[in-house]
Amino acid sequence: MISLLVMAALAGQPGGATNGATAAAADTDWRAKEAAFSDEPVQLTFATDFVKAGEAYFAPDWSYLQGDEGLIVFQATPKPAGEDAPEPFYGMYVAKIAGCGSGTPTGLDNVTRISPAGSANTCGWFSPRSPVVMFGSTMVRPSDESKSGFQVGSRKYVWMFPSEMDIVTRQLGPMGPGEGGKMTLGTMREDFAAARKLFERPNYDAECSYDPSGRFVLYAHIEDAPAGTPEGAPVKHDANIYIYDTQTRKHHAIVVAPGYDGGPFFSPDGKAICYRSDRKDNDLLQLFVATLKFEKDERGVDVPVGIEREWQITDNEHVNWAPYWHPSGEFLIYASSEAGHTNYELFAASVPWDTLKALPADATGVQSAATSKHVRITHAPGADVLPAFSPDGKWLMWTSQRQGPASGEQRASSQLWVAKWNGVKWE
Repeated sequence: MISLLVMAALAGQPGGATNGATAAAADTDWRAKEAAFSDEPVQLTFATDFVKAGEAYFAPDWSYLQGDEGLIVFQATPKPAGEDAPEPFYGMYVAKIAGCGSGTPTGLDNVTRISPAGSANTCGWFSPRSPVVMFGSTMVRPSDESKSGFQVGSRKYVWMFPSEMDIVTRQLGPMGPGEGGKMTLGTMREDFAAARKLFERPNYDAECSYDPSGRFVLYAHIEDAPAGTPEGAPVKHDANIYIYDTQTRKHHAIVVAPGYDGGPFFSPDGKAICYRSDRKDNDLLQLFVATLKFEKDERGVDVPVGIEREWQITDNEHVNWAPYWHPSGEFLIYASSEAGHTNYELFAASVPWDTLKALPADATGVQSAATSKHVRITHAPGADVLPAFSPDGKWLMWTSQRQGPASGEQRASSQLWVAKWNGVKWE
């Protein structure tokens, strides 16, 4: 998930170029490099419709819309009419990718806003069992109207953490019988159902996702400031990772290490999680995976209540974030500043489970990270971040600025792209 304390620029240089002529010249063959992993990407959102768009995820079951493969959820800021100023916060949208079923995506259809007017929203995710979307929302205009985004003077990317941010759910539209006994979703409607809070806790709650069963919700929660913090002292947000049991309504603390722990996702089999952490408190995020500890409930269902064992997957001097599982569970795709803070790129990192589990219990992060193979996936000018695979692993979708600035833009905006995934080739 996108939420970060302070991160070096997503924006890049004006015009979406890399930092300096040397870097640009070195990557004149970037299309050939990317072709080793994916087909030519297709742009899904445009500056004519959205000031910026990003962090998109596929629905886990594309049968909700009969014959309409490629249902996605994403956050975006709509382009205002005339000379009006754009909205300061992201709205949440659902849409379908036209042409995914035929293998040739052509763009988005049925784009529908599902978040309340005036609210700030982030981190959308589909239920695996029904056409319900879960996302972080303030529901109303947040009291802190600081804008997330790139600060030109400091060259920092700052994300807001409104205390009103809660995890909410919303059904997309009416259900009806479909072919093969499956229920299908009728026309998506903005006014079909109101968003409802899944639970309420003080402070910011977001970065949410379901496990494969749909019972457990993984999320990040901003903790209270430590006791004794001087009034007016700079806020250092510390998030921990929790799992919420939608049946018992209990919250289980999963990762409570010092520093911001966030952006978690269940592994495809629901037995492990991935996440990123500012464990060294230096704003250089590193990637982690962990197997979950389970306890049986009264019905014999395994309930995740903690971490069994944790391993670090990256250990470097870069910002590594937005890890996402490939459906095989064998590797992660993520964004990193490894190619430069002005041009984030996508990388893949293997998760060698057998090797990791064979390490001694006191193995260091350096040792566990050394077992993982890493390879760069994208090479285009402009930032490439927030990657996500389709459930079948055939498509890769991410947020990019590779299209360059549109008419009237000083620098390229962030927009959604998708490409057919051809597989990873480890160097």
